[in-house]
Amino acid sequence: MRSLRRPARAGGRATLAALLAAVVSSAALVLAPPAAAADIRTEDARVPSGSGRDAAEIDTTLYLPDSDEPAPAVVLAHGFGGSKRSVADDAVDLAERGYVVLTFSARGFGESTGQIGLNDPRFEVEDLSTLLDLLAERDEVQLDGDGDPRVGVAGGSYGGALALLGAAYDDRVDAIVPQITWNSLTTALFPSHTGDVDADTVAATPQTQGAGVYKRLWAGLFFGIGSSGGLLDGFGGGTGGDGDGDEGGPTVDDGTAAAPGASQRRPGAVPAELLERAAQDPQAVEQLLTCGRFRAEICAAYQTAAESGTLTPEVAAVLDRSSPAGVLDRIEAPTLLIQGTQDSLFGLGQADANARGIAADGTPVKVVWFGGGHDASSSESQTQALREQVAGWFDWHLREQGEDPGTGFEYPAPTGLGSTLGRVQGGNRTIVAEQYPGLGGDEPTARRDVRVSGPLQPVVTPAGGTPASLTTVPGLGALTAALGGMTLEIPGQYAAFDSTPLEQPVEVVGAATVDLLVAAPEGEATLFAKLYDVGPDGSMTLPGGLVAPLALTGISADPTSPTQVSVTLPGIVHRFETGHTMRVVVSSTDQAFALPAEAGVYSVALADGDAAVLAVPQVGGEAENAAGSSRWWVLLGVLAALGLLGWLAARWWGARRRRQVSHVQPDGEDVPLRFEGVTKAYKDGFVAVKDLSFEVRRGQVLGLLGPNGAGKTTSLRMLMGLIKPTEGRISIFGHAAGPGAPVLSRLGSFVEGTGLQPHLSGRDNLTLYWAATGRPPEDAHMEEAIAVAGLGAAIDRPVRRYSQGMRQRVAIAQAMLGLPDLLVLDEPTNGLDPPQIHAMREVLRDYAATGRTVIVSSHLLSEIEQTCSHVVVMARGQKIVQGTVDEIVGTGGSVLVGLTDDADTDRAIAVLGAVPGVTAARTDEGLVAELDGARRSDALQALVSSGVAVDQFTPRRRLEDAFLALVGES
Repeated sequence: MRSLRRPARAGGRATLAALLAAVVSSAALVLAPPAAAADIRTEDARVPSGSGRDAAEIDTTLYLPDSDEPAPAVVLAHGFGGSKRSVADDAVDLAERGYVVLTFSARGFGESTGQIGLNDPRFEVEDLSTLLDLLAERDEVQLDGDGDPRVGVAGGSYGGALALLGAAYDDRVDAIVPQITWNSLTTALFPSHTGDVDADTVAATPQTQGAGVYKRLWAGLFFGIGSSGGLLDGFGGGTGGDGDGDEGGPTVDDGTAAAPGASQRRPGAVPAELLERAAQDPQAVEQLLTCGRFRAEICAAYQTAAESGTLTPEVAAVLDRSSPAGVLDRIEAPTLLIQGTQDSLFGLGQADANARGIAADGTPVKVVWFGGGHDASSSESQTQALREQVAGWFDWHLREQGEDPGTGFEYPAPTGLGSTLGRVQGGNRTIVAEQYPGLGGDEPTARRDVRVSGPLQPVVTPAGGTPASLTTVPGLGALTAALGGMTLEIPGQYAAFDSTPLEQPVEVVGAATVDLLVAAPEGEATLFAKLYDVGPDGSMTLPGGLVAPLALTGISADPTSPTQVSVTLPGIVHRFETGHTMRVVVSSTDQAFALPAEAGVYSVALADGDAAVLAVPQVGGEAENAAGSSRWWVLLGVLAALGLLGWLAARWWGARRRRQVSHVQPDGEDVPLRFEGVTKAYKDGFVAVKDLSFEVRRGQVLGLLGPNGAGKTTSLRMLMGLIKPTEGRISIFGHAAGPGAPVLSRLGSFVEGTGLQPHLSGRDNLTLYWAATGRPPEDAHMEEAIAVAGLGAAIDRPVRRYSQGMRQRVAIAQAMLGLPDLLVLDEPTNGLDPPQIHAMREVLRDYAATGRTVIVSSHLLSEIEQTCSHVVVMARGQKIVQGTVDEIVGTGGSVLVGLTDDADTDRAIAVLGAVPGVTAARTDEGLVAELDGARRSDALQALVSSGVAVDQFTPRRRLEDAFLALVGES
């Protein structure tokens, strides 16, 4: 027995495999628990379960609260690839709330022995019952009867399915909270969104059992974690950790440090019993090499699916055995279902099916959607809110304490921002509805009809499915973000059908439906349906990066007489703004799925000729904490707004009378910002800015870089009209900028301090600021701006209680009110921690990707280099250089040259030496070219023109080196 305050967090992981496993191990939907209220005791034990060749030892840790009275228990199950340490923080939090908490490593994971059975009722579910027996013997655990502990079960993904199956097979379970998990592994890994839906719930999707499109990448990721990781560790050849004593390799959990005294055998290592069996049985050796810690039947099912890409009866039998779908009618434990809107593995339709199946016999069910999932982590505020949901559910159903959580429905307020921004902004407000639409009520799901149109279109499927379109990379939403959040559709491989530009916003909450006409030469087709948000500038956003696979058989081969197909699009939560277009895309390929080997040409059209109805699900409800503050503060805010409006009106009228009519530059829309010979001198003779000239193009993220005193802030204050330049002209969208200039309404800014009123809440500050602009409330895009703040419920608390970082985030949200065309931020990352800086970096890049322009002034060189596309370097009030980051970094310095053939080294040195300002020589790093004022492009062009094959040409310095050199030269 030992006493602890909180497990320490482990260091970062060095391998991509570790990253993938951490993504898949989504058992804990929380980041950091609150400070410990009291000491808690823990006990480690290895619990025997099963018998014969199926026997295993389950590694457990019991967390005991500081209490003299028996308490209800909670069993926490981890995600695939994790261990009991993955949920240690959650265990501490629940123990501090007075629960006895049992964590364990599932068989085949962590320190537990046995083979992975994918939550087989004969093995993993039986292990859970063994653990309930253990809890029933503890004096610290409250009992409902002899051998029957008062107990709840919670877990995410792999652990969430165990919670469902455990409640179905063991009636001692009193309450469950399954998170981001599956209803049917068959339909999750072999989906097909075709045919009629057998329910009128908001996210119901067809549960096609006979056939589907194989999720090749997701399945391969799972199998790799469970097999190769164990194999490498078992033979002592692990992929290596980070030197901190924690494990490395593909079975890394969420990084929670090992408890003191725990065994140091690497999690994922091949069990000793398998090694012994392999030594006696050659077939066992082959299984070990191929399957690692998986049971043989699961290994065989994966190999069959991977080779054929089809669902055989044998594969279906294995997957169905591990699916809650067939036993939901046995669950009597009140169930809180939590599912993510950013999840290409287990979409909202899986939770929808679970909700319907459990509620059918009267079991209480509540459904909560949140802005995260297997493809994207949620924010700190969002994960803390989910933690409170879990604790509140158990408080009511295990202790009969607190508020009744009810059986309603909660989902994040829809926004029109892209999936990348959605990941960053876990602070979206929550919409609360009285019930999950269509579940147990007489009212059907409300749907809005949107007309989409387009002619019949041929869709080519290439041989072998290559090249394939790219939507999302399983488990790696960050990679999609690195690509600018963009998807890739291959010309000729898709059909597109558009609505007219929307005259009012359309909020989609759930799975939309549309009817298509399809014909294929062989009577079979594999297609992928998607719902894009197309902006007025033509930019396309795929909400959540989600697609709906369509496995079509028995359809017409005659394009003149195609077969009508009902299609259910992916379940999403997204707002299509006014002026945007809803586009249904049907493509023949997707990189994440298995594709037909044969080439072909399909015909795709809308069911009603050149038009069809896109039926969009919508859900009413109230925004949580929508009131924000008392009526007194609302009245005070209105009065303050009226006073401020009067003052601004007087200022505006006076400025209007003094304003001279200025010339409007014809290229103003393409050049949102232009400085022309701008100088700012003060009366004491100090010149803050001297003859500054530069321009910024639409869609750029420009970094204004320079040491303290360089004139950056002065330049931004002149841009905003706060001070006047002594000489020169500043143009915003072609119009002269100055105090009171109307064009400033297109600019959002944050310069020198937040300016927030401490006695008002963050929301009231934003509302008051927007009211002062005199623009309509609907133009504020308030919810998008609040989402950027990411403060959750804190947005409705007084600002005086905020940390500096929280104030900074609200101020940035204030700058983004109205989604301005030009966003100007001075030191936006001050007061933010590294994760928040990373999130802000993605927000700014994605904002510019919509066609808007961002100006960032910062002294953090690394942030400028990673965030900005272009840079203006200033020193002593003057511009030193302007260009792209690559151009700035590549001016001068040295370049590392990699040659395809080392035999060309001497010739490359001679060629480079002939370029003015370039010398080249061999070094320990390889061939290095020193550039003395020469451009990298000139040196590279000389090599290519001379026939020297180059496969690497990279600068050896970073922006910091270039900056120091440039400033030093000034």
